Amino acid sequence: MTPAAQAAIKPDFPAPLADTGATDLVAKVRGLGPAFAARIQAADDSDSFVAANFAELKAAGLVEAGVPADLGGGGAGVAELSAMLREMAHHCSSTALAFAMHTHQVAIPAWRWVRQQAAPVAPLLKRVAAERLVLLSSGGSDWVAGSGKAEKVEGGYRIAARKAFTSASPIGDILMTGAVWEDAPEGPCVLHFGIPMKSPHVKVLGNWKSMGMRGTGSHDVMIDGHVVPEEGVALKRKQGEWHPLFHIISMIAFPIIYAAYLGVAENARDRAVAMAGQRRPSDHVVSLVGRMDTELRAAQMAHAAMVRLAETASPSAATTNETMIARTLVARHALAAVELAMEAAGGAAFYRDNGLERLFRDIQGARYHPMQQGPQATYAGKIALGEDIATVF
Repeated sequence: MTPAAQAAIKPDFPAPLADTGATDLVAKVRGLGPAFAARIQAADDSDSFVAANFAELKAAGLVEAGVPADLGGGGAGVAELSAMLREMAHHCSSTALAFAMHTHQVAIPAWRWVRQQAAPVAPLLKRVAAERLVLLSSGGSDWVAGSGKAEKVEGGYRIAARKAFTSASPIGDILMTGAVWEDAPEGPCVLHFGIPMKSPHVKVLGNWKSMGMRGTGSHDVMIDGHVVPEEGVALKRKQGEWHPLFHIISMIAFPIIYAAYLGVAENARDRAVAMAGQRRPSDHVVSLVGRMDTELRAAQMAHAAMVRLAETASPSAATTNETMIARTLVARHALAAVELAMEAAGGAAFYRDNGLERLFRDIQGARYHPMQQGPQATYAGKIALGEDIATVF
């Protein structure tokens, strides 16, 4: 087999396209991909947000892809959205990850609308579709424990918080976030709400200087004095314990987020095969390529399990356990696949111009999303032993 023919072979399990809807979304991204790829090096070198790519995603109608059709959107489910983001990562890792953060903030209320007939989510979803709003997530800052301070004032709550890892913050419209109300009558609780990024009390700090995923614009966002009206609070929950909403978040958000990382690993694999084909043939290189594909296939299988859960399961502690086990496996095997890609490609992988070094840096982000390896293993162990997991996150 010639090197060119060898390079053309790509893993085809699990199938990247779930159905016709996914095919349409992937085709749109594939059409935008060359322009995304042409911009990626400049964004990486300058730590600049991929704003032009987001503008093109908006123009293509992908911002509202996950909004249910009866609310004005594309009606895409988790499988379709994951396929879209997986393809996106083949062209620009940062665009895929930053867009995944918006996408999962749409997919969660969309699931609640479709599965639970949750009327309160409809106005936001309609606005996303009609106005092509970009929703921001503050990631780990707003995991189960919550962060920031909410002070009760007349008619609402004054917020003081610093939210890290707020991807796409330079162009976002609404930050979906929360804060801790320490003085609540029933004890400390977390309030959930959206804050308009145009508020004079919101500031993007411009501090995203990272190892990888440099174009995501994941700056800290400072909230200092914005007042959320009482009617603007979507949920109040006890601080520091799992709430049913977080089982929905775990089930829906993480296959979408990790689709981006799976796409990064697939991109690295393709580049490594092409580069390995140019090296002097040896059993060692052949073995490295085989080990790389084995690790990648494990990541693909684990991600497929996450998607199946999101499409078919009900949110629960058990479903969260299965999702988070799969999340750990996707991360572990994607990281291993990209590390092997660096070895299989040889010394050429060390040159920035070849792009593999950037993907090696980008994939490292897969380590840091909840639930990280330690808490996830504790959670799984407690589930297996029938112990309480209420405060394990």
